[in-house]
Amino acid sequence: MTRAHLDPATYAPYFQRYIDQVPDGDVLTQLTRQVEDTCALIAGFGEDGARHRYAEGKWSVKEVVGHMVDTERLFVFRAMSFARGDVTPLPGMEEDEWAAVSNADSVPVADLLDEMLAVRRATVAFFMNLDEAAWTRAGVAGGNALTVACMPWVLAGHEIHHAGVVRERYK
Repeated sequence: MTRAHLDPATYAPYFQRYIDQVPDGDVLTQLTRQVEDTCALIAGFGEDGARHRYAEGKWSVKEVVGHMVDTERLFVFRAMSFARGDVTPLPGMEEDEWAAVSNADSVPVADLLDEMLAVRRATVAFFMNLDEAAWTRAGVAGGNALTVACMPWVLAGHEIHHAGVVRERYK
């Protein structure tokens, strides 16, 4: 699926900040490729460096990874729910509350990255196997309307955003 397939009228304006960060082209190819770069970036911190916080009250690098994994799982659940025709409004997420109890700082970096890769493989497989009708289905999550079609773009842009923050503020 390419950006040309996205209609901004089919998702809340909040998500545009992520979608705009994704290069044109096939988003599933982008998801497959970008995770390798992000994992290499994070692995470069090592175990001690991945506990670094650039300021008081900010997440550690490990918590950023945990947040990306949590967000991806959540968005794929949303996509699956909507793709299967469920129109029940879904809750949002309180990212800081989730991060505070994620235990990410206690998980070895290698294990976090293995989890990130496994979740991404599952994400891409899920989206690759959707039929045409599923891509057009929509719902509400966290008070925001969105279609299945926008979700891989949001995930790709979300990862680009957080990898950029890690590069700029943690290195």
